[in-house]
Amino acid sequence: MPHRAESESRKLLGRLRDALAEDNAGQARLDHVVQLIASSMRTEVCSIYLFRDAETLELCATEGLHQDAVHKTRLRLGEGLVGRTADRGVVINAANAPARAGFRYMPETGEDRFISFCGIPIQRLGQPMGVLVVQSRQERRYTTDEVYALEIVAMVLAEMTELGAFVDDGAALSALHSRPVMFRGLIGQEGAAAGIVYRHEPRVVITNPFSDDPDLELTRLREAVDALQTGIDTMIADNDGDGDQSDVLEAYRMFAHSRSWLRRMEADVGNGLSAEAAVEKEQSLARTRLSRSKDAYMRERLSDLDDLSNRLLRILTGQGSDTGAEMPADAVLVARNIGPGELLEYGKELRGIVLEEGSVGSHAAIVARAWAIPLVLRAKGITTEALNGDTILVDGEQGIAHLRPEEQVQTAFADKIAMQARAQERYASIRDEPATDKSGQTVSLQMNAGLMADLPSLANSGAEGVGLFRTELQFLIRNKMPQRSELSSLYARVMDSAGDRQVTFRTLDIGSDKVLSYMKHTDEPNPAMGWRAIRVGLDKPGVLRMQLQALIRAAAGRPLAVMFPFIADHREFRAARAEFDKAVARETKLGHPLPTEVKIGAMLEMPSLAFAPDAFFEEVDFLSVGGNDLKQFFFAADRENEQVRRRYDTLDLSFLDFLAHILRRCAAFGTPISFCGEDAGRPIEALVFAALGFRTLSMRPASIGPVKHLIRRINLDDVRDVIEQARREGAASVRQSVTDWLVFQQD
Repeated sequence: MPHRAESESRKLLGRLRDALAEDNAGQARLDHVVQLIASSMRTEVCSIYLFRDAETLELCATEGLHQDAVHKTRLRLGEGLVGRTADRGVVINAANAPARAGFRYMPETGEDRFISFCGIPIQRLGQPMGVLVVQSRQERRYTTDEVYALEIVAMVLAEMTELGAFVDDGAALSALHSRPVMFRGLIGQEGAAAGIVYRHEPRVVITNPFSDDPDLELTRLREAVDALQTGIDTMIADNDGDGDQSDVLEAYRMFAHSRSWLRRMEADVGNGLSAEAAVEKEQSLARTRLSRSKDAYMRERLSDLDDLSNRLLRILTGQGSDTGAEMPADAVLVARNIGPGELLEYGKELRGIVLEEGSVGSHAAIVARAWAIPLVLRAKGITTEALNGDTILVDGEQGIAHLRPEEQVQTAFADKIAMQARAQERYASIRDEPATDKSGQTVSLQMNAGLMADLPSLANSGAEGVGLFRTELQFLIRNKMPQRSELSSLYARVMDSAGDRQVTFRTLDIGSDKVLSYMKHTDEPNPAMGWRAIRVGLDKPGVLRMQLQALIRAAAGRPLAVMFPFIADHREFRAARAEFDKAVARETKLGHPLPTEVKIGAMLEMPSLAFAPDAFFEEVDFLSVGGNDLKQFFFAADRENEQVRRRYDTLDLSFLDFLAHILRRCAAFGTPISFCGEDAGRPIEALVFAALGFRTLSMRPASIGPVKHLIRRINLDDVRDVIEQARREGAASVRQSVTDWLVFQQD
């Protein structure tokens, strides 16, 4: 590749470095920067807007606009072309800005003289920090080379802002990482923890965005990618058959071998970027593109791409896995997102995890739940604010993280942790006792699981069995379809660990937010109500039969309980049960031992199944109400949508009446019925379900103690009376009535 002559953009970058190295205050540095950019770009205006808070941009420096507008002109995120640039994280290049949709004229700046506009987001891997703007009097669409140069300048400005190069008076120029901040996100795993921030691979500051020797940079890049691929292969080999960890690592190894990923970075190096800058540029562009995708599967791949890019940057900079910060004993991991393989590397010693992104269905969240580590998801902005060594409180019950909390918050949180510790002691004391109320009514409390790592909780939690074993997790953490022998071995180990306690295996529940990387993905307008679970199994019977055969072989002389997910009508259950019968016939023909007893059930997750023909209730061996899905379909409220999911109450009388209808139909035919889901593990909800007539509840292991403790303290007949009284009084929900009654009982 021929060496490129020094470009104007390289000259500009060199001048900027010199300016930033000067011993000036932050405002003086910013003023010098905009002057240099305007001069180099031969444009009349250059301005820098920075965030003064999460929603407000402030004009902090300008060359060409009115100086008295500096620190006075402010825009909301998304307002005007500047606000849109920051909100969307993409370049807006308008030859005639006033004619552009979204344009907002700010008269105090004197910008009415300038027609063209080019806004470049100042961001660090998708985290908005501000906007760099150039404007000119004449209609002018800035060239690709000019935009490219401005993007490199914006990268440098983002790094220098993070390093505190522009600290000065005022909120927009105040020092980062100093004030108490509360982040509200989603509940990933319940629990409370206080600890010290440990950043997951703090970002490498790019100090050499350009290179004078593209050939050398191309060699460095290719060697680093080779080292990355070899390192991942070695990690998988070194696991020595640890199924869960190897399968998780396999799920993203394929990304490291992507030729298109490497080709794009090679093209950036050919255009004059250093290897490090090429990696970060591709990471930033991919992050912006994928984060806005409507495809849940593509959004989940962000963690894999970040994982690979961060590893590659460490290899290029020579940092390895040691970033210079020692992980404290009480570490709370903070990251934008994290690949499941890297989370497995940290081990179970983490006090808590706070992620800026992620979802309850992500691979990393699966691992965190298996380890019972408090996890908060989608804590927007925490990776910008948190520094290694900061104090942090993780409230998994509320989905809140307190960063650098004030003393009174720390004191209150310490009291909460102490109360939880005392409660755990109480729960441990009744671990082996039944959940029997004061009137002698007993509720069977079972746990949900999905990994071998969950099984030790079976004895420790006091659960009577596994009411739901999610078999899809072993499919999700792989990059290829598991073999029947592998599944059979896993299911046998699950049964061995459970001993004489029953394990109910739910067949493969994929689709919606759980997409297999090795199966052809189909875009669906509403995947939660689309091709998922048993619908996939019946359309691809080979996969279902393979799994059923693995379960039969695993049982081998033991009882077996299997249930099919997402059954919408009687015909689907009959078709699924027919597949099980075929699997039994095949195993019999092969001479394999059969289970001593077989129970075939279904998850009732759609309202339609509650109105199935009588024959269905006669044929099904048991039913399990899948509360998470049933509630979202009953109220037509997507449980992943924060705008609507909290709008409807599980204890709404209309929903309780519907559950009562299900209970009556099951009672009429003697069909065993249980309630499974997040609500089953919430003590007040569990109490109401038990009062309605549910005698089996399945939940997270950590929820069994609190639910059992409450049931043993009350009389379920009294709770039933409270519900009926609320109904007579015309209440919409029984929550307040039951809560008030419980308070009275304590008094």
